[in-house]
Order: sequence, then structure tokens, then C-alpha cells
Amino acid sequence: MESTSHGSDPAASTVSWPPVATPGEPGSFLSGQRSAPASTACGREAEAAPAEPTIPDGTDLMPDTEATEGADLLAQLRAQIAKFVILPSDQALDATTLWVAATHLQCSWQHAPRLAVVGPAKRCGKSRLLDVLAETVHQPMLTVNSSPAAIFRTISEEPPTLLVDEADTIFGSPKAAEKNEEMRGLLNAGHQRDRYVLRVVGNDHTPRKFPTFAMAAIAGIGDLPDTIMDRSIVIRMRRRAEGERVAPYRTQRDRPALHAIRDKIARWAAPLADQALRLEPAMPVEDRAADTWEPLVIIADLAGGPWPRLARQACKRMVDAEVQTEEDNPGSARILADIRRIFHAAGEPDSIATDQLLFTLNGDPEAPWAETSRGGLTPRGLGAMLREFGISSGNVRMPDGTQRKGYLRNKFLDAWRRYCPAVHPVTATAAGSRG
Repeated sequence: MESTSHGSDPAASTVSWPPVATPGEPGSFLSGQRSAPASTACGREAEAAPAEPTIPDGTDLMPDTEATEGADLLAQLRAQIAKFVILPSDQALDATTLWVAATHLQCSWQHAPRLAVVGPAKRCGKSRLLDVLAETVHQPMLTVNSSPAAIFRTISEEPPTLLVDEADTIFGSPKAAEKNEEMRGLLNAGHQRDRYVLRVVGNDHTPRKFPTFAMAAIAGIGDLPDTIMDRSIVIRMRRRAEGERVAPYRTQRDRPALHAIRDKIARWAAPLADQALRLEPAMPVEDRAADTWEPLVIIADLAGGPWPRLARQACKRMVDAEVQTEEDNPGSARILADIRRIFHAAGEPDSIATDQLLFTLNGDPEAPWAETSRGGLTPRGLGAMLREFGISSGNVRMPDGTQRKGYLRNKFLDAWRRYCPAVHPVTATAAGSRG
């Protein structure tokens, strides 16, 4: 894997998408327009890193900007990370590099992005990546087996960077997750500035607000809770293949070089705090994904060179990959999309019997439902998933006049519009008139 080279496309000089903060000129942007969607499967267990798109989109055609000292420092940091860890894609390596640099300007951010370092099994490099992060981020605080109370009492208005290893022991089972609900709440709240926890302290039980805002890297086997994943840059680690080599990490030997680049990045970033606070870069994604990725894009824009393009490429492709992963996850909104297709194929009936719905869902060889249990998806399992969206079954009248257990179409309309709007779209008028 390449670790430092980021060449620019000479043909890109006439293209300027999206507006990019010009280093040294707060609020100044290059004009352009947004890109078309692009997706990738970077980081998946059985797939190689994605190839460049055949048809370049706006992020691929962005020209380099004037490079600052930060561009070279980011390249050096990227090389140090790649020396010890194989990330699942170039985009993941770029994102991790920018995330580390962003920890040194936490006081400028409105949102503190989480770095979710997850993998399907042991020995995927998750802990090794945390070792490298611990030597390069701003004020690292390792939180293995730490209580939420201890963590939020160490967070100040000058926040540390939380490093949570073995998160599967905290969230890996329903029982563990229930026991550690306070930790999940802390990690969720700390994603946005000015979200405090209120506790009583002292013998007189005086109420006191404790800040929660801090960037955090969270590593573990399997996905983290949905609410944390939704606030994260997701790095899906995988085991090294035969022939892939990394340098062994030795703390005493390798720490000085990592500290050296950390200190250089901190010195470069410090005078840029006010400028970073004021920048509002155009983003290739929207909503919470834009909130989460914005600090990384701002760091890239401040650094210049190829980094504004690389940051937006990583953002767009990795967010698209997570959207696809969510659609493939049987616990996600995919069930709504599949049921939408069934209603459409049946001619949009007013209702469908539960057993007919399950027969079609379990019979789809490309869907995950037949594998949810020994007998496939059950009425109870289907009901549990749909209850999350406020949809329940009941007695419905069939075309032959009989009554059976089933689902009314109008109960799905609002959820279809919200969670799978591109699948046989339902208009707002239809949802309002039939809901």
C-alpha cells in the first residue's frame, strides 16, 4: 500500500468542485457544483480495496490547492500510520490521518467525530491502530475498563481524545449493552458541543454540569451500537492477506518518531484555531454525516495540496459504503425496502397477509431473511423489526373476503418515505391521504 504519494490529475485544472476553503483566506471558497453519488465496498472482509471509479465524479476532478506546511505534515503522518497498520483502503488511511490531525483542534469543532475501528474477528489490526493513535492524537486517554463517571470527570473544556479498546466487551451482547447504557449515552452526547451530564457532588449534593465533548476512537469486534456508528467515521479492518507486511511496533523504539510528527502537527494547527472555527466547507454528504466529517474536511482545506480532494473522496465513498452496509444489514431499514418491493410487485394492494409476506421474504435468495433463524424470519421476528418503525400487524381483509393476520399498506407509507425513499417512491400526498 502506498503511504505518501498523492499525485494530482493535470486534467483537473479546469474543474473546481466543491467550494474549498482557501488556506490563509477564511470564508473564501472556490466555486463549483456537487458530485453525483458514488459507492464503494471499502473495508469489507472479502473484498479488496476499491478501484478508482471509471467515470470520475466531482471529487475526483478537484484540482490541488496551494500546499501549506500542513500538507507535508499530513503526508508524513499518513506514512507513519501505514508503516505499522494496513488500513482497508486508501480512503480509510486518508480519513484516519485527517482524524488524528483534527484531534489537535478540538476546541474549533462543533462536532467531535468518532472513529469506529471495527472488524469481524480478532487479529484485524484494531488494537495496533489504537497503539499508533495513542502516540499521535491530542492528549490521549485510554479508557479500557474505565467507568463513565471516571471518563466525564476527566473531560474539561480542553478535551482529551478518548481511546476505547475492546468495545465488544462493553456493547457485544444485549446484556452487556444494557449494563453499559451510560457509556453509550456518554459517547453519543459527546459527539456535539454543549451536551452536559448533570451529577450531584460533595456532601451537600450540589448539582454540577460535566462536559462530555471529546473526540473518541472506539475499537472492537463487530459493529458498535447504531447510534455510535451513525456518529462515526467507520474503519472496517480486516486481517492481513498473505504477502501484506507491516513493521512490528515497538513502543520504546517507535514512539519518538510518532511523537515528533504529533508535535509538529500540533504546532502547525494551533495558530489556525480561529480560522478553523469560521470555515464552512461545502460537503459531498449531508445531515449527520456532514457534521461528522466536517472537521476532517476543514483540516484538509487548511493543509491544501491534494488533501481537499482526498478528504472529500474518502468522505463520499466511505459514507456510501456504510449506507450500502446498512441496507445489507437485516436489522436495519432494509426490511422496509424489501417489503416496499413486495407491495409494488403485488400491484399495491391495501394489505398483505403475514404468511404471504414471510414466504416472499424468506424465498429471496439474495436477501438475508432466510438466515435469521433455523426456519427463516418468523412472524414474531418480523413484528419486532417493524415495531421500531411504529408498524404493527392486525386482522386484515383479503380479496376473497376472508380475514387473516397481516399488514396494511398505509401503515408503511410514512416509513417508506423516510427510510427507503428511492425504492418505488411514495409521494407525500399519498402518505398523507392514506396514512
